[in-house]
Amino acid sequence: MLEDLKDRGFYQQSTHPEELAKRLKEERICCYVGFDPTADSLHVGHLIPLMGLAHMQRAGHRIIALMGGGTAMIGDPSGKTEMRKMLTEEQLQTNIEGMLPQLERFLDFSGDGILVDNAEWLRDLNYIDFLRDIGKHFSVNRMLSFETYKIRLESGLSFLEFNYQLLQAYDFLELNRRYDCTLQMGGDDQWANIISGTDLIRRVERKDAFGWTYPLLTTSSGKKMGKTEKGALWLDPKRTSAYEYYQYWVNTGDTDVEKFLALFTFLPMDEVRKLGQLKGADIREAKQRLAFETTALIHGNENALKAQQAAQSLFPGNSGDGKSDKSNVPSTKIAPENFSAGLGVFEIFLETGLCKSKGEARRLQAQGGVYVNDERIDNPDYCLGEADLQDGEIMLRAGKKRYHRLIFET
Repeated sequence: MLEDLKDRGFYQQSTHPEELAKRLKEERICCYVGFDPTADSLHVGHLIPLMGLAHMQRAGHRIIALMGGGTAMIGDPSGKTEMRKMLTEEQLQTNIEGMLPQLERFLDFSGDGILVDNAEWLRDLNYIDFLRDIGKHFSVNRMLSFETYKIRLESGLSFLEFNYQLLQAYDFLELNRRYDCTLQMGGDDQWANIISGTDLIRRVERKDAFGWTYPLLTTSSGKKMGKTEKGALWLDPKRTSAYEYYQYWVNTGDTDVEKFLALFTFLPMDEVRKLGQLKGADIREAKQRLAFETTALIHGNENALKAQQAAQSLFPGNSGDGKSDKSNVPSTKIAPENFSAGLGVFEIFLETGLCKSKGEARRLQAQGGVYVNDERIDNPDYCLGEADLQDGEIMLRAGKKRYHRLIFET
């Protein structure tokens, strides 16, 4: 199990690696990953812990998805240069409900898979008892030696955030007591929090406990995963459409394709390596497979197929009969009265989401990236009119690959 996940790229480091490998080989264990509900949707940055947990469940291990309804009220300082925004209990509950359908795309909670909220045991903690029973096991000197706190000390670390590591460690202890959970997994920026939990269990319960981290991924160009021109790439279809999601993955850099196929799909590694060996023009086949498989996981096969067909229709020569089905390309309907008044090109790029501001649209135009019906528009005062209509619609393009249809309502 461990070797397979290492092969796919899910392993950065672990506590007691030889002992953990032996345990995974010989018995069924219980493991968990925590998700703080800071938004009402997961995003691409959550995919590695989700996929890692799904692989563990598929291998027969018991899994726990821990929702941080309690810890999110404080905010994890790991990797942050400033304090997180405080959320109310109502906001956190709404966020958890929004994340649940995405979790269920990857994990099965109908059997012995567990979904639990740490608010169950954190919100009613007696502070004096907690400090006496748990706080005594933590060294302030050791905590301040962790990179997590070193970075924040420069900009200001609140006492509220300083408690986060204790609470995450207590989560692991509580899950160990309730469900015999012996393994916590998470991104490598969670290493300090994770080993604090393993140490706490070993000291308090006199039991073995393990930590395992995933690498923090960027693209080969150094960009953070899941960042697009419109912001984060969300797993909620209301925030990011199947077409936009597909487009993100089909535009993966050539050098990242094999790595992403291994991490973000369940394809066998033999097939992953075969697709990763494609070169030149053939690499597009691997990118299309990556885009389809990842989109199907989130949006289902039918929507993934529609997104694929929409993407292919926008490339010349992909439809053999000379016609293209653009029905699945993101679109906006324009009322006749709005159209007759004239539509400024920057305004419409803002309204359709192709740009986040008119300033961004101007910069895009200066770089030669504003297109109407595949014609580059260099005039900043250009207004769309009837002359731009083609079969009752106008095709907008930002850069090389982001499209949006304007449909004239009749």
